[in-house]
Amino acid sequence: MPDYTILEAPSNLGLRPGGVERLPDALRAAGLSAMLGADSAGRVDPPPYDGRRDPKTHLLNGDAIRAYSVSLADAVAPLIERGRFPVVLGGDCSILLGPALALRRMGRYGLFFIDGHTDFYQPEAEPRGEVASMELALVSGRGPAVLADIDGFGPLVQDEDIVAFGFRDEEQAAREGSRDIRDTPIRACSLEEVRSRGVARTVSHALTRLVRDDLAGFWIHLDADVLDDAVMPAVDYRMPGGLSLSELSETLDAAVGSGRAVGLTVTIFNPDLDPDSRIARGFARSLAAGLAGTVLPESTGR
Repeated sequence: MPDYTILEAPSNLGLRPGGVERLPDALRAAGLSAMLGADSAGRVDPPPYDGRRDPKTHLLNGDAIRAYSVSLADAVAPLIERGRFPVVLGGDCSILLGPALALRRMGRYGLFFIDGHTDFYQPEAEPRGEVASMELALVSGRGPAVLADIDGFGPLVQDEDIVAFGFRDEEQAAREGSRDIRDTPIRACSLEEVRSRGVARTVSHALTRLVRDDLAGFWIHLDADVLDDAVMPAVDYRMPGGLSLSELSETLDAAVGSGRAVGLTVTIFNPDLDPDSRIARGFARSLAAGLAGTVLPESTGR
């Protein structure tokens, strides 16, 4: 099992104030650190939230997210260099830019993007300007340079080095004018494909894209809304369907078991929508099981 270090990244800059910034506290309270035997690298606090959308870039908090991404990159890189496995607890999905920048500075890495949404919007198509709906486009070099080309390192991840896994928002994204990742070299594994082929087979095939000699490793990005709405209703943009908790742990087990994963971001779970902490406890168990090399039993996984 890797040596895990938890880094807290409680940013809501890519979404809005209202709960996701308390994700680290909720998962710690649910016992995640103890389950993983993880040490702590502290917390990287974000700049203040500004609800004004930039008229030129159409982004919310674009400059602040850029500055925060640099700070996160500076915190993540030393952990990886010391052989630690950072578990970065967000926050919203815009925190992905920080670890992606850290890895891009270090070499060529892949991205295993586990999310109920493809998050491939261009700013002008995103209804609210929220970067949490754009981060996959941005890390692959699409969008305003302030985030798509941070410090001249864009794209942070090449299309050929990305797998998008478990998404189920195709109709909504098309209706709102988002680009389709299936028109790119990104490997797209929708929830429909996962259901058709099975989790184990789909993950195994996906990992062939990421476990290659020309990649130094890959980062895992996990958005809680990839989970079935029946077990993870504590997200701001709900959709029916999704993975079970046991299927999530199976996916993480395979990714970490490849020996090439170098870190993980966990995002979007909103503790304000989980008043009795029941959802947090189930989510923490699923994460810990997958990261520890086991699979959560199906009886407790839904």
